[in-house]
Amino acid sequence: MLEWIDVWDGAALVWFFAVWAAYTAYADHGPAHARSITAAMNARRRAWMHEAARRDLRMIDTNILGNLLTGVGFFSSTTIFVIGGLIAMIGVADQSALALARLPLTDAAQPAALEIKTAGLLVIFIYAFFKFAWAFRLANYCSITVGGLPAAADGESAHSKRIAEVAAMLSARSGHHFNRGLRAYFFALAALGWLIGPAVFAVLTTGVALVLYRREFKSKALFALRDLNP
Repeated sequence: MLEWIDVWDGAALVWFFAVWAAYTAYADHGPAHARSITAAMNARRRAWMHEAARRDLRMIDTNILGNLLTGVGFFSSTTIFVIGGLIAMIGVADQSALALARLPLTDAAQPAALEIKTAGLLVIFIYAFFKFAWAFRLANYCSITVGGLPAAADGESAHSKRIAEVAAMLSARSGHHFNRGLRAYFFALAALGWLIGPAVFAVLTTGVALVLYRREFKSKALFALRDLNP
């Protein structure tokens, strides 16, 4: 089936994965990570858990944790529907190719090529589902850990502080995987451009990376969070 993908499609696909991998390495593993909104939020998570350890009434914390679980669960279930839709699209590649051919500025695609491109989208959303599902489980583990915090009278004990640190770590890891899932959604939007043509695909890939960079490293939300962290 690879003969149905031309040189420009292949080049755009290589550019897509190179940009995604490079951005992930820069944002999550490089020195710049310490300046990201993720790092700023992890500091707030740590402060939150230590504050929770000093509270007698923890209904506030359980409500927040419940809201976080709802958000992650929403994306997990939504991704399943997207995966089902893409599988169905592969089954009707002939009709999909005809429909896309009617769009302006769209390259004519043979059904076999469209199947490959749709399968690429399917792989991205499967990856996103695994990220959201693991984030959901980690958020559950964080909730259980918060439930095991000692009474507020022991909030300054070494044992209580250790539990708060573990809860903050679980929350941060849940946020990390949730962020990876959201990033996959953003790049999946760029991959939709592949259905139109390789040039659109490459331009959208670059645009998504720029948008993500601005939101994670230059947003007003980040500057506000930095003012809160010592």
